Amino acid sequence: MRGDATVLHRITLSIREGEHVAILGPNGSGKSTLVKTITRELYPVIDDGEEVTFRFRGQTTWDVFSLRASLGIVSPDLQIEYTRGVRGRDVIISGFFSSIGLFRHQVTPEMEEEAERIMRFLGIGHLAGRPMDTLSTGEARRFLIGRALVHAPRTLILDEPTNSLDITALHTFRKVIREIARSGVGIIMVTHALHDIIPEISRVILMKEGRIVLDGRKESVLTDDNLRDLFGVPVRVRQENGYYYASGF
Repeated sequence: MRGDATVLHRITLSIREGEHVAILGPNGSGKSTLVKTITRELYPVIDDGEEVTFRFRGQTTWDVFSLRASLGIVSPDLQIEYTRGVRGRDVIISGFFSSIGLFRHQVTPEMEEEAERIMRFLGIGHLAGRPMDTLSTGEARRFLIGRALVHAPRTLILDEPTNSLDITALHTFRKVIREIARSGVGIIMVTHALHDIIPEISRVILMKEGRIVLDGRKESVLTDDNLRDLFGVPVRVRQENGYYYASGF
């Protein structure tokens, strides 16, 4: 619930560790609320005495900070928090502390070394000293990905990650996320854009009006009829080099 409004309706969902999954739906379908429920920023309510269970790695009781340490999260809300002049290197290191920038944190040489490794992997080492508010959207997004990866999470959650990216930045983003997926880190891609679904993702969950309306293998879910019903417009789906694209609306 958000205020008096029910945002998610009786969601039942299981995702295996290391699985690559896309959660696809129109704006307002409850996707971001679902992410915040997974990360325990929001909590479900008990309806008519019905038991509500959240299980993570087999446990129903978790210290929320330990839970979040097992996840890497990149979201629009997080990027807004970093509009101030925090240096790129500090953004990545702050992932060890789940903070927005560094204050009186004790940064170890091992943390510095890991941050350097992550920046090399993401191709942003030359931007390490630049404040976030001087970077392009795509460059800043890569630093947030680095922040999410620096503590070696088992799963990376990407909430509408390509918003505001131009074609060049989108190409770079796709390349980076595919490499991460192939490294063994699970990907949960939350998006309204079909082209965000990288080839490594094999399972797609469709959400509409706070409900899961379809959950299955990518090939059987991403069809003209299913996406027409999801978005409410005529859709023609085509596949190219492992990616799916929609046209006709």
